[in-house]
Amino acid sequence: MKLSIVILNYNVRYFLELCLKSVEAAIKTIDAEIIVVDNNSKDDSCNMVKALFPKVKLIKNTDNLGFSKGNNIGVKRAEGEYICILNPDTVVPEDCFVKLLDFADSQSNLGIVGCQLIDGKAQFLPESKRNIPTPIVALKKLFGKDSGYYANKLDTNDIGACDILVGALMVIPKTVYDKVAGFDEDYFMYGEDVDLSYKCLKNGFTNYYYGKTIVIHFKGESTLKDANYAKRFYGAMQIFYKKHFKGNILFNGLVWLGLKLAYVFRKPSRPREEFHEQTYVFTEQLQEALRRILVEPVHVHSQLNTPIEDNSLVIYDLSKFQIKAVIADMIEKKQKFRIRFRFLPRNSTFILGSDSSVSRGEVLQF
Repeated sequence: MKLSIVILNYNVRYFLELCLKSVEAAIKTIDAEIIVVDNNSKDDSCNMVKALFPKVKLIKNTDNLGFSKGNNIGVKRAEGEYICILNPDTVVPEDCFVKLLDFADSQSNLGIVGCQLIDGKAQFLPESKRNIPTPIVALKKLFGKDSGYYANKLDTNDIGACDILVGALMVIPKTVYDKVAGFDEDYFMYGEDVDLSYKCLKNGFTNYYYGKTIVIHFKGESTLKDANYAKRFYGAMQIFYKKHFKGNILFNGLVWLGLKLAYVFRKPSRPREEFHEQTYVFTEQLQEALRRILVEPVHVHSQLNTPIEDNSLVIYDLSKFQIKAVIADMIEKKQKFRIRFRFLPRNSTFILGSDSSVSRGEVLQF
């Protein structure tokens, strides 16, 4: 088997459904399997997977074991030559895995391959490509200087070596994953992708950013950016520095102080933007049940390149359009207008999307 896709889920049933439908379309020509590990979700995620995706291997944990342990459980069941760690709040284009695997096969000393991620508003996510967060680099970032934190030497559409990749989507040979002992289970959530990337580097492998593939990461669905977020995030960074950067007492003290200050003075969450004056639905035929929940006026179009107005809600029918084309259309429209995007998955009776990385996205059933 060529590829095993491991998706760790926790209470994001509708985003998981969209993710799985996009993954199924992207592995049609690949010898691949999908493994969903559920961390004791309280919604009906598991029932949905059983009903709609009978070929998916479903592992039901009886507790929330965290990101590292949950993914490690899934990888143990994997049979593929390559492992893809994938968040449930992602949407992959149809050629995603073909491109990433072709690139991976062309490398002789591969660690991890990541790709270009955009959020639900079509904005590039800079954590797609990062440098090693040494204590000095991290301290500078904590005080607003992030030029050394992100791998800005690579443009968003470039392909090249990149030290640190993000856990929302990682493709890694299973032999490499096993050699570096997978995700460190000292991390419950946050920091484990940094740690895995760095372990690959320390073992002599090269990590790569592949900017020719663009994946939507709604970001913030699996966990809210509440008061516990900063505590867990900065706690994870302390684990990373203790493990990999054993400095002197003074230096360690500066790191500890910087982490505490970042927690105290972190930027407050921005309120969710609530606007749109009209709705555009890109579909062949609008379902009447969907029309009834939409803000009028509602414009229905069957071609993506149709002009739209500013301050609009745009809905894409994914039974009509390929995800790759939708992503390209989102990026083009976002450059010109202030728009909210929603997605209608194939054979579904809900639309969803996310306008903020610090709060839950929106799911509307019809």
